[in-house]
Amino acid sequence: MYTHQKNIITSGVPMENADKAIVFLHGRGASAADIIQLNQHLKVNDAALFAPQASNHSWYPYGFMAPENENQPALDSALELIGDLVAEIVANGIPLNKVFFAGFSQGACLTLEYISRNAARYGGAIAFTGGLIGETIDRSKYTGDFMQTPVFISTGNPDPHVPVSRVEESGAILKEMNADVQVKIYPGRVHTISNPELELARKMVFHL
Repeated sequence: MYTHQKNIITSGVPMENADKAIVFLHGRGASAADIIQLNQHLKVNDAALFAPQASNHSWYPYGFMAPENENQPALDSALELIGDLVAEIVANGIPLNKVFFAGFSQGACLTLEYISRNAARYGGAIAFTGGLIGETIDRSKYTGDFMQTPVFISTGNPDPHVPVSRVEESGAILKEMNADVQVKIYPGRVHTISNPELELARKMVFHL
């Protein structure tokens, strides 16, 4: 088992001059350098960009629907790493309502898990193919009010890693927590990020 070290790639506008910040979370087997390039497609030009690197290129060792204890201590370490990064961004003058998240696959699951355990009025969140983490969803872990934070969740149907039912269940919980959620399911789409998803995310989350 493993934990994560602070290893964060930055790009975009320097934090002291930025209007907003985006935290990118990569998928299993990928890298921070890969996911931060997603902004070339999102085209958010006034943001400070951050992408933490997971140890072993994986935020947790097993599938996101494995029993949670099997993914420890890596999962808790990943959530702590994101929390520390968000605190650092806020301490440098960018408020939570200007902090955005974008993740793919394992990074999308981690995005939803982090914001739902720490619900607040964020700038917005994008989960490209992801759901809340756990063998079953433990609703008691998720408290707080998103105050209409825009959240875009997408997936393919079928997806080899993320069941549509978990995506829909996760979206419903975030709605209960007062997030402005849009769930989009693409029949036959393979495990990737498509241009229509990027366009919807730009419009819904960044209003571009």
